[in-house]
Amino acid sequence: MSSQSALNIDLRQMIIAIETSVSLVGMNDTDHGKRVGYIASQLARQLGFSQQDIQFSFELGLLHDCGVSTEQMSSLANHFDWSGTHVHCDIGYRLLKDFEPLAKFATPIFYHHTPWDQLGTLDISAQDAGMANLISLSDRIDLLASSHYQTDILLAKKEIVHSITNHAGGQFDPLLVNAFCEVEKSEAFWIALKDRHIVRYTWDMGQIKSNRPLSLPQLRQLSLIMSYIADQKSPFTAQHSVRVADLAKYLAAAHGLSEEQCQKVEIAGLLHDLGKLHAPGNILEKPGPLDDTERFIMDQRSYETYEILRHINGLGDVALWAAYHYEGINGAGYPFHPSERDLSAEAGIIAVADIFQALVQDRPYRKGMPLHKVLNILDELADNGKLQKDIVKLAKKFGTKCFEISKGTDQDHSQNYSDLFSEVKLPQNALTHP
Repeated sequence: MSSQSALNIDLRQMIIAIETSVSLVGMNDTDHGKRVGYIASQLARQLGFSQQDIQFSFELGLLHDCGVSTEQMSSLANHFDWSGTHVHCDIGYRLLKDFEPLAKFATPIFYHHTPWDQLGTLDISAQDAGMANLISLSDRIDLLASSHYQTDILLAKKEIVHSITNHAGGQFDPLLVNAFCEVEKSEAFWIALKDRHIVRYTWDMGQIKSNRPLSLPQLRQLSLIMSYIADQKSPFTAQHSVRVADLAKYLAAAHGLSEEQCQKVEIAGLLHDLGKLHAPGNILEKPGPLDDTERFIMDQRSYETYEILRHINGLGDVALWAAYHYEGINGAGYPFHPSERDLSAEAGIIAVADIFQALVQDRPYRKGMPLHKVLNILDELADNGKLQKDIVKLAKKFGTKCFEISKGTDQDHSQNYSDLFSEVKLPQNALTHP
């Protein structure tokens, strides 16, 4: 079996995983992208869109905020015309534009905060303009309704409709607003947006194959995008996931694993820290020891990683390798406590690579450590049964190389998130507000 077809991963399930990751960025609303996708698909159906365009609308809604950061989230939620919206639109565009399976979403994402009356003046297709404004409207509907879903949404909907119709012809396409006014008459439309219903709807959509399987190289590129999202949670973890992935792939090769397995290990390394998005920034960046409550919150990270990845059919062991990176062979780790026989060499490689890179990297409570200190700590952890000894021996044998990879100074193993943002001309920027 070739590396191109070794994993049978459907694109839509990866898109849902991206949304699940992004939804944790702001911490206050974990279903925003799901609801925007649902609203957009319902408006598209009301307008008589093709089934293909309805599916596109749903997936675009899931992806629309892929470029958002933690610090931007509250502003997006609280201001109708926030001047900083272009930042996450730019980043979302750059993340997707060169990745062929998702490139079609890039331009609508770039313009999804551009007012309707400005979109018509730009050199973009009517399709892209229409989809951008569809997401803009769906986004605003959800933000206006979000505080009411669990309490009084059927009482609040009249005010929401009034707010939207006031912006018809300016912020929003009147045809889209009219479609919304028809759709919103159904109580079911609003009830379906409650958390438990929208999660189920998204799950059901995830079981409908997009008929777009991903090759292993494509899965790696998409995993790189997801790791970028995770590592932007804190400046102290910038480049962490990509460095872990580089080191893990190197150690996997040194361990004698096949090229295909090495690629899978690299993907697991890129994805291992997605659960970090669940942790509040004030804990991640605390310049001192964590208290018991904070430690308990941090100890949930790898489980959250597993929750994001386990719903991707076909990912299989890669999800477990990523989730087991805090597990020890003596059961001393967390949170699953697998038996020693269930801890593969691949999982052990991710664990060593994660700790090695974390020790080398500057953190809010300490400076990055020199090589000899790193190796001493790895030895101690191996002696205590928290790391696999044979993997630690490899890290020691090639210590200098591993250190350089972890620092990003090794020319042969120096992936960088800047690779996602090649220098190309952005679309015409009309993301200003009257």
